Amino acid sequence: MPTDKAQTGGAADARQGRGSYVVIARRYRPQSFQELVGQDQVTRALSNAIQTNRVGHAYLFTGARGIGKTSTARIFAKALNCEKGPTPAPCNVCDICRGIATGEDVDVLEIDGASNRGIDEIRQLRSNVNIRPSRARYKIYIIDEVHMLTVPAFNALLKTLEEPPEHVKFLFCTTDPEKVPITVLSRCQRFDFPPVESSSIAERLAQIVSAEGVTASDEALHLLARRAGGSLRDSQSLLEQLLAFCGSTISAADVHRLLGSASSGRLTEMVSHIIGRQAAAALQAVDRAVNEGVDPGQLAEQLLGHFRDMMAAVVGCSPELLLHNEPGEFDALQQAGRQLGLETILAVVQILDQAVMRMRQSSHVRTLLEIAVVRICSLENLDELSQVIACLREGTLPELPSAPVVVRPTVPVGQSAATGPPAASTAVQATPAPVSEPQKKNAVSVELPDEPPAARPSGQPLTAENAEQVWKQALGTLEDMTADHGSRYDRVASSAPNQLVVFFRERYTLDKERCERPERKTRIEKALQQVTGQTVRVTFELIREAAQPIAPASTPSRWQKLKQKESNQLVRHAMELFQAEITEVEEPRGSR
Repeated sequence: MPTDKAQTGGAADARQGRGSYVVIARRYRPQSFQELVGQDQVTRALSNAIQTNRVGHAYLFTGARGIGKTSTARIFAKALNCEKGPTPAPCNVCDICRGIATGEDVDVLEIDGASNRGIDEIRQLRSNVNIRPSRARYKIYIIDEVHMLTVPAFNALLKTLEEPPEHVKFLFCTTDPEKVPITVLSRCQRFDFPPVESSSIAERLAQIVSAEGVTASDEALHLLARRAGGSLRDSQSLLEQLLAFCGSTISAADVHRLLGSASSGRLTEMVSHIIGRQAAAALQAVDRAVNEGVDPGQLAEQLLGHFRDMMAAVVGCSPELLLHNEPGEFDALQQAGRQLGLETILAVVQILDQAVMRMRQSSHVRTLLEIAVVRICSLENLDELSQVIACLREGTLPELPSAPVVVRPTVPVGQSAATGPPAASTAVQATPAPVSEPQKKNAVSVELPDEPPAARPSGQPLTAENAEQVWKQALGTLEDMTADHGSRYDRVASSAPNQLVVFFRERYTLDKERCERPERKTRIEKALQQVTGQTVRVTFELIREAAQPIAPASTPSRWQKLKQKESNQLVRHAMELFQAEITEVEEPRGSR
């Protein structure tokens, strides 16, 4: 690529001590749209906007760290202000392009949103936008991590952002677009940057290694690319560490030693012990890996990624969907996955995921990893267990040569508790052949109940003596307001066999009416049936209370009449106005 030659010379100067050293992520920063890695849709849209003269006044670049958001903003600024432009391919040799690349151009201002997040900084920006650029076509503001601006700062920017001068362009970059107000989002053209694919990262790392004069194996570069998790800058930082660690040659073993991860052979050995349910051998493999310098947290994440790829292979995905293994390992993963079973693989993934989450918050990381490994080795074949359950639902006996099913009914098959006394517990084995020792380990024993629990009588028939006790027990099984209304009863009686009468006093008429509602009455009768084992009908009666005689109103005394009149607000105001007091109270005519 055209810029790598100059950058390679600068790298050589730095290595020979003729200048300050510049890290790889800065030296190999893309300088044109063609050099951007993994962002083809963004570069195409921006290039077409320049060619068709449809450049907007505000853009928002969002995505994870290290995928090219700020680099794209700089390239876009060069494309707009280049002396040969506006052009999708800036020359990178004119003063404007070189000034933008080094961050020294006076018309392209890069602002850190985290450090300049207050309203005062935005007010200063608003006062400067009306000043025309000194030598370029546009005055361009690149605000990185724009989501760090305060709410007042965003509000101060809204009007300028909506109707800026013709010579001003805004380029916003953020890793958290959810924190940007919708009023700002609606005024910008938003571009979402996806994570960079591992293959593209490995290809870019190969170019950098070649430019640096270093030899690196393809396996080592792919390990770095997968470890970066879609971030090109993270992969370049890891490569920087390896260059300092290894020198002129980089191998896969060097990558494992630096990252604290296990080699593919060590990982395969551990997985084989897990599939064979050999817990002791698996723990010994963990011990050897830790003694070799492997980090237990990294080992747990590697196991999680390995079984994830195994799951993808078993369900029928193509080798291109493997995230943590090479496509050449697809057949081995598929064979091991079929041996383990999809349901068991899903359980393994869940156990490892929980272990990884707990290891991030605990200091006993190795112990947690060993616990997860032993739990996985103790798992039964869950695929065969699901087949057993399906066969039992259909009423047939499963035929599983590797895991015979032993069915132990509490009564003989075909005989219920009502037709005869329970016999001794009998065992029906699915396979007539004798069970070997490994098969006995995986045998599944299933207890068949006599009857559904709802059909079993409780043995407490309703009588006149236990009517109130039965009513209380039935209310105890209800969980809604019906129990509250029913608890305000006065007494309970049994008027006939399986007939219950609940009496309410007259002041609880409302509770009686609510219990008589059809849906509540149905729930009450079902509760009574659960308690007694029989169908019970319930009725509600109201107890009429005798009317209490009304006591004649007593005639107030003279002193009570005086105090009553003095409490009147108008009378009290008149007494204060005339400085008078009440001496006598006369009843109005016709009131007697």
